[in-house]
Amino acid sequence: QVQLVESGGGLVQAGGSLRLSCAGAESIFSRSDMGWYRQAPGKQRESVATITKGGMTNYADSVKGRFTISRDNTKNTVSLQMNSLKPEDAAVYYCNAKVTRWGRVLNTYWGQGTQVTVSS
Repeated sequence: QVQLVESGGGLVQAGGSLRLSCAGAESIFSRSDMGWYRQAPGKQRESVATITKGGMTNYADSVKGRFTISRDNTKNTVSLQMNSLKPEDAAVYYCNAKVTRWGRVLNTYWGQGTQVTVSS
């Protein structure tokens, strides 16, 4: 059963923009802190941006000021607006949901990933 579905990846020139979206099952989304992670070839998966159930956001230093994460709790979606893209932003981007309660992570879900390619 697919819980998270990403969309919006693609090819963009350096300096351009892309918007990623992730639709989650309602049973998971409403209970989850959400995030976007990325993994480039030969590198470990890293956190890009996260947003809590309450809307608090956190960004990797490398994307601060360029990327914006947001969530729509009425549509069970989380988005990542990526501006001023750089070649080093190229990676497979994964949507992540952490079901939390009382500060504890009870379960974690991943989307299938969407490719972002940035040409120089």
